[in-house]
Amino acid sequence: MNVCFKGEVETLADGLDIICNELGIQQDEKGFPIHIQQKQGPIEIDCNKERGAIAYEKRIHFFRALGLWIEEVQRSTEFQITEVPQFTMNGIMIDASRNAVMTVSGIQLLLRKMAIMGLDVVMMYTEDTFAVENYPYFGYMRGRYSEEELKACDDYAHLLGIEMVPCIQTLAHLTEALKWNYAGEMRDTEDILLVGSEKTYKFIEDLIQTASRPFRTNRIHIGMDEAHRLGLGTYLEENGYRQRFSIMNEHLKKVVSIADKYHLNPIIWSDMYFRLGSKNGNYYDLNADIPADVIESIPENLQLVYWDYYHTDEAFYQKFIEKHKAFGSNPIFAGGVWTWNGIAPNYGKTFATTDAALSACKKTGVKEVFATMWGDNGAETHPYSGLVGLQLFAEHGYAEKVDRTRLAERFSFCVGGNIEDFLTLNDFDETPGVSKGNLKESHPSKFLLYQDVLTGLYDANIKGLPMNQHYEELASRLIEAKDRNQQWSSIFSYYVQLARVLSVKAEFGLKLKSAYDSQDRQEIKRLSDQLSPLRKAVDELRKLHRTLWFSTNKPFGWEVLDIRYGGVITRLDSAYERLQNWLIGNVDNIEELEEDRLYHDAPWVMPEGALGRNSYHRIVTASAFSG
Repeated sequence: MNVCFKGEVETLADGLDIICNELGIQQDEKGFPIHIQQKQGPIEIDCNKERGAIAYEKRIHFFRALGLWIEEVQRSTEFQITEVPQFTMNGIMIDASRNAVMTVSGIQLLLRKMAIMGLDVVMMYTEDTFAVENYPYFGYMRGRYSEEELKACDDYAHLLGIEMVPCIQTLAHLTEALKWNYAGEMRDTEDILLVGSEKTYKFIEDLIQTASRPFRTNRIHIGMDEAHRLGLGTYLEENGYRQRFSIMNEHLKKVVSIADKYHLNPIIWSDMYFRLGSKNGNYYDLNADIPADVIESIPENLQLVYWDYYHTDEAFYQKFIEKHKAFGSNPIFAGGVWTWNGIAPNYGKTFATTDAALSACKKTGVKEVFATMWGDNGAETHPYSGLVGLQLFAEHGYAEKVDRTRLAERFSFCVGGNIEDFLTLNDFDETPGVSKGNLKESHPSKFLLYQDVLTGLYDANIKGLPMNQHYEELASRLIEAKDRNQQWSSIFSYYVQLARVLSVKAEFGLKLKSAYDSQDRQEIKRLSDQLSPLRKAVDELRKLHRTLWFSTNKPFGWEVLDIRYGGVITRLDSAYERLQNWLIGNVDNIEELEEDRLYHDAPWVMPEGALGRNSYHRIVTASAFSG
């Protein structure tokens, strides 16, 4: 479409070029005129046969409005649209600390989609994945960003009206950073810094100064979450036992003073205060007792982030938001697009928690929100597969309630994908035996891919369930989805192959155990003949995953997934060898198949409607994986 932008265009020009290219819009002096006006108030869009108009307040509102205008003009030549932004900040957190470090171009694509959606902040979560001059081992071989790379991202985001905020850790969550010898004198436990050490605060100052320098914002997220063993390592040996509230606040004040030195406004996660005030260490304890003097000692210029991607009850969110307000300020809320721990997104949990949480935020006056996209346990789920969750957050940001039909239309326009096809990815883990919506957070696709066919630690959990059939039918649906989503074909190609692999492998161990127990040599021979093509199918899956990874991420971290896929392939080879030796009489029995299959119930007690979840090392073996 040819358009001519008129009015207050100058400050938008560079970003406008980016988004016009993304949307296929040609800027032409003879094109259809669209008059642009910046003013306070809601977004206003209209069009008649002679001209169009867009009125907006923030730059991000303009790019959302432009997308809305282009979308609507394809249906009608006359229209009027008004949207009232529900939040002053609404965006995402990119996790660059769980092996997957997105490239600059990968982030820029995400920024373009965000701009059209109307999302205006990116929290860059980098525990140790940014270069710090005085600490060469900090982020070593982890794909750390250079200052130039982060600045390039921030420059690009700024053109689109998106704020990028550095997010680092200044207390806990630093296992990868502290594993090297340089950190010996500032390590409390394996993942927590030693409070009170001069070297610790020199280190933190270097982190804060370096992390903030590439960005325009004066905000910085300094972490402070999940320091469960604070003061119980080297600190305990040197200082004796101290009440952890005191240690936490002492440290926080020093870190905030460093942020003040660089004119930065610090943000922290709120959970440690609630955990320390809870008798059982539970973050979400409504009865947590946080002493008034502790609350009063918290620095005034500090923002707390209430993170919660677990509850589906709006009333709970409202109560917990009010508990946060007792700290003296309106909290930032962090929800989640469930891209972590598994191989596919959990959209059932994403929708149930997001709808409840953001509704509560609107009713309680919370004005700043963002969606986390964690990549725990290897970042196996590609972030773009979670784009529906971003769209959900975006639409919540411009309406009191989200209409599902309208959400699908917006996703089609902003992302260029079919929302139902992306939601089909949920079926990798919402399998037979899993309750509707997968609200109990099962990850069968992960444990069925990685578990060993001879030892089958999760076989008892799926016994009697038609898993092969489920994944076979899913593969057929995803083949059709791939054809409908050409822009995202690499994602769907990978998931088609994953479903194909699982349609054979999911129940393989159960069938093998059954055949062995009945000494059915013919069936065992038939199953052993399937192992070679299964190995080839897994290797093809690895290659498709590799293509997908390298299209968006730096190479560092992929070696972990190569090793995981390699483990599946080599164990299938060993299984074939073991079965052949038994079939020809070289061994009298197969000890792995002599063992009874027990229900896998650790480390979490499995509630009804769940099949299980776990980290890789607890899926592949019951033996010590390392150490």
